[in-house]
Amino acid sequence: MNKYASLQEQAFEANRELPRKGLVSETFGNVSAFDKDLGVFAIKPSGVPYPELTPKTMVVLDLENRIVLGKLRPSSDTPTHRMLYRYFEGISGICHTHSSFATAWAQAEKPIPVLGTTHADLVHGDIPCTSVITDEQIEKQYEIETGQLIVNTFSHLSPLEVPMVLVARHGPFTWGASAKQAVYHSVMLEELARIAFHTLQINPKIEKLKASLIEKHFQRKHGPDAYYGQEKSGNQR
Repeated sequence: MNKYASLQEQAFEANRELPRKGLVSETFGNVSAFDKDLGVFAIKPSGVPYPELTPKTMVVLDLENRIVLGKLRPSSDTPTHRMLYRYFEGISGICHTHSSFATAWAQAEKPIPVLGTTHADLVHGDIPCTSVITDEQIEKQYEIETGQLIVNTFSHLSPLEVPMVLVARHGPFTWGASAKQAVYHSVMLEELARIAFHTLQINPKIEKLKASLIEKHFQRKHGPDAYYGQEKSGNQR
């Protein structure tokens, strides 16, 4: 009996959503699903076209980078995923894409400012951008160092209140309570990046949303007295 079958299925279904949502081209991008109790995560195999994926092609690894199930090479971004699972408590899914608008902000080395309530409904503040990786880090352990850049960026931020980041000159990573939610956050990140881009084209001098509106819109969905949606309506934000 395969005790990792459910985890592989979650990872497969989440990866299959990336081309459907228009977040990836060709073999770009990857999603992983983590089971804290088992201490393992399932992730897309490297370079395999999305139509060829099946639940069984998902590679299962532990947090020491040991493959516990699977014959294919895991995504080249696997060490970055592993770093985030180690340091970000409460996340069980990670998504990495090269979606157009979010990647453009990352390539410009710019955080996405909170300009309106659409943004504040989902993220408690700006969407941060990491520093640019150094030559020393590139030569050291590139993918692990990419994860470290993200972790360092969140030294004073909550990864649960800001479930996304732009890696400078690279692209976006998002996460969530499940692989499905991580993909949802990637969809929303791309939308927020697009809206912010157009907003700044219309009014380059627009200021950030005032703090009171940020708090109101974020807390009414995610705070202790949240009243958005129905009771036990799921984890979508």
